[in-house]
Amino acid sequence: MADSVSTAWQKRFPDWLQTYPEAIAAVTCGLLTLLGWLALSGNWIGVGVWVLLAAYVIGGFDSAREGLTTLWQERELDVDLLMIVAAIGAAILGLWQQEYYLLVDGAILILIFAVSGALESIALHRTERNIRSLMQLAPDTARVAVQGQERMVATQQLQVGDRILIKPGELIPTDGLVQEGQSAVNQAPITGESIPVEKAIGDEVFAGTINGNGALTVELHKPPESSLIQRVIRLVEQAKTSAPPSQQFLETFERGYAKVIVGAGLLLALLPPLLLQWSWETTIYRALIFLVVASPCALMAAIMPTLLSGIARGARQGILFKDGAQLETMGQVRAIAFDKTGTLTTGILQVSDLIPAPGIDSDRLLQVAASLETYSEHPIAEAIVQTAHRQKLPLLPTQAVQAEVGQGISGTLEGAAVRLGKPAFVLVEAAVATVATATPTVRQTSQELPPALLQASQRLEREGKTVIWVSQNRQVLGLLAVADEVRPTAPSLLNQLRKLGINATVMLTGDNDATAQTVAQAVGVNTVFSNLLPEDKVTAIQQLQQQYGTVAMVGDGINDAPALAQASVGIAMGGAGSDVALETADIVLMADRLEKLEQAIRIGKRSQRIIRQNIAIALTSIALLMVANFLGELTLPAGVLGHEGSTLLVTLNGLRLLRG
Repeated sequence: MADSVSTAWQKRFPDWLQTYPEAIAAVTCGLLTLLGWLALSGNWIGVGVWVLLAAYVIGGFDSAREGLTTLWQERELDVDLLMIVAAIGAAILGLWQQEYYLLVDGAILILIFAVSGALESIALHRTERNIRSLMQLAPDTARVAVQGQERMVATQQLQVGDRILIKPGELIPTDGLVQEGQSAVNQAPITGESIPVEKAIGDEVFAGTINGNGALTVELHKPPESSLIQRVIRLVEQAKTSAPPSQQFLETFERGYAKVIVGAGLLLALLPPLLLQWSWETTIYRALIFLVVASPCALMAAIMPTLLSGIARGARQGILFKDGAQLETMGQVRAIAFDKTGTLTTGILQVSDLIPAPGIDSDRLLQVAASLETYSEHPIAEAIVQTAHRQKLPLLPTQAVQAEVGQGISGTLEGAAVRLGKPAFVLVEAAVATVATATPTVRQTSQELPPALLQASQRLEREGKTVIWVSQNRQVLGLLAVADEVRPTAPSLLNQLRKLGINATVMLTGDNDATAQTVAQAVGVNTVFSNLLPEDKVTAIQQLQQQYGTVAMVGDGINDAPALAQASVGIAMGGAGSDVALETADIVLMADRLEKLEQAIRIGKRSQRIIRQNIAIALTSIALLMVANFLGELTLPAGVLGHEGSTLLVTLNGLRLLRG
């Protein structure tokens, strides 16, 4: 009954009042302070005193509770308690000396402190809204297909193997693999990609993304709680509660600093009347102002609002920072190591060259190769078949297909023997045409090949490409070259990184040196380490750290996991759906777009600049206010205004990272 009454009572208030209770307290404190001042001005002393004391209680309740809790549980002083002590001191001094306007000064101190806290809460609430918006991306229910019928089921009740139907324009409720249909899916809410991604059978879709014009049937391949969006939410929430090293240092510093301030305040309250013949009223008043202006509120607010804003800004752009420490480190990176495959390159093999023999059409060469390779599951075969499909070449029926491990594949097409693979494997058939039937065991030598094909093959191999020879009907048809293509954005990215102050760009790869050097020249990498095992990459990262200090590693988060863990900051490509990437790396580029790395570095460097600005503002403000207080030119309300104004200023300055 009590719960229902409480719920009904809460519904009477607007949402923003329930969301921002600090704002209610601050507004109420302000009204009571104004009424108290008016009552004193009208010589209603008793009314004015009680109204001002009510302002003290309402405006200072949260600060007093937090300060006393810290004192009781942690045996530590904090700035909240210092503010309350200063306000109560002003009230006691005013009542003792019957200088009732000192109660107004104390009330204004609490009011400004309460307003500042409310504004900080509202500002930081903007960062928290990013997490709530993520939670609201995925719908609560899903349309499940059971024996040809549709029924709505709560998302959390879905199980692996369930099939859900997603109609055009609907939000996708959970991760899954497309079983039927095709559509363009807007993944911007999750990965930051501005262009919808085409999804077909076998492709993965993610919870919280928006289906396009086609209907999709999706099968769950993981529990709903393991979906990408749920993992992102957990990581962002974890980032909110974890403090980077600089913030931990400031929190430790604050505790010792508060004790020093209290000790100095006691000395200032006792010594001047004895040494400088100040009046006790003046001395205590100056000591109270000192407690206010010397408190490190602005210094404590210099870091975390900035880092939380940077984390939120990155999340909106498809860059997931696991916590503020990684964002802080990102701004200090001096060298970046890249894995080759899947990072500087697309990680998907493509047919880069088609070179037919004299008298052979290139379409015929590709058609023969694809007709045979359609029976193979090798990545090279897939690249050849996909190229034929894109060029709309019909595949021909092939029989007796047989793969020779490490050599190639053979079969019969249109009644003739066909071979694809290495020269020694393919040229066995070509030799039959050269020597006829007299000496069938003699193989054709490389010198008997057309010079143009031979030269092209040698050139392509020097470029690090894989060459596949093709023969049919006892005739060399030509050759194909397959390569992992360089990401189009990689060269411009590395150029931008150098402009951002990255001193060294390094490529770490298990590929041979020829392939590595070709890719390095194409993208503009400074240094290349090739033929590396996973443990060799760790050693290379350690060497770079000795030379440059802070080193980032960019990889796919799977075979690069040891190097990602060793690096000062590990950055995973292709994080969408990759459990290893999310668990191992410190930062995940959700959209699998390398150019996001530049944005991550810019956010890191900008956060460092803003933090330095905030620390400078905080220290300068404290110094100026303390000097003004010792010169006797500062009132308690002015001191509070300067102190809280600087705190609010550094908080709002940090929140600039939320903007573009």
